[in-house]
Amino acid sequence: MRIGLIAIDGCFGSAVASVIDIVRVADGARGDVDPRIDPIELAILGPKRRVTTTASMTLSVDHPLSESGEFDVVVVPALGTLTAAATHDALQSRDARSVIASLGRLDDATTRIAAACTGVFAVAETGRMHHRRATTSWFLGPEFLKRYPTVALDLDTMVVVDGNLVTAGAAFAHIDLALSLVRSISPDLAQHVAKLLIIDERPSQAAFVAYEHLRHEDPIVVEFERFVRVRLDEPFNVAVVAQSLGTSRRTLERRVRAALNLTPLGFVQRLRIERARHLSATTDLTSAEIARRVGYANAETLRSLLRRERRRS
Repeated sequence: MRIGLIAIDGCFGSAVASVIDIVRVADGARGDVDPRIDPIELAILGPKRRVTTTASMTLSVDHPLSESGEFDVVVVPALGTLTAAATHDALQSRDARSVIASLGRLDDATTRIAAACTGVFAVAETGRMHHRRATTSWFLGPEFLKRYPTVALDLDTMVVVDGNLVTAGAAFAHIDLALSLVRSISPDLAQHVAKLLIIDERPSQAAFVAYEHLRHEDPIVVEFERFVRVRLDEPFNVAVVAQSLGTSRRTLERRVRAALNLTPLGFVQRLRIERARHLSATTDLTSAEIARRVGYANAETLRSLLRRERRRS
């Protein structure tokens, strides 16, 4: 497999480094796992001969963007921005427009595109994500939905694969993205690399989402999130919750859907699942006790939801 990693000035340093390290460790270890695995080549693509990342790391570019189509996978890392305004500005830069143009010329039949964090914005700019599933940095979800309303955004899942498009969440999800690419070559190799580098499985971003971050977007959604978090062990009734928040059921459903791309019940279920996972990892509670603490009458209901989430991941 030939992997082309795009780098432009100001891209996120640790994002680029983590992809490089994981892919090169995988190539070095493939013979120990299965000698039949073909070599994994990684090269740097870019609009200039040398680029500098946010960590002041200077990279020599191996190939111009015009040669992107010669690679099996093209990886687009984070742009190095943390706010919606900065991301917008970064997308307008000359280098970013060159990247977007080169991505737009790629042949879907021969080249996969993989992106993480704000790099997903650059891919979405090409129009390739129209009616496709994707994920990105959880804290930029509202801005992403505003810019690309036809994308089926899933902020819960760490890595989303939709055909020839692979996307991952916030900055350090580049680790998960790189492992996903290795897994597509060999699941055993990916497992071996994860053990060598002590990388834990992180199938979801949900545990990291702080919806207070959306206060400037929709205070009703923030209050809803706070309200249900302290009542996860209680039966959920959207009409009752809406009344408690001083709004209507229709308004609450509409505002939650617009901000989170989830129904109120769907959001509560995500919170319950993440709380259950946390309790399972940090306490000695039985599965029945955990189920009751997150609002389910029996453990089998919770186990069924957890299995469904694992399949989605």
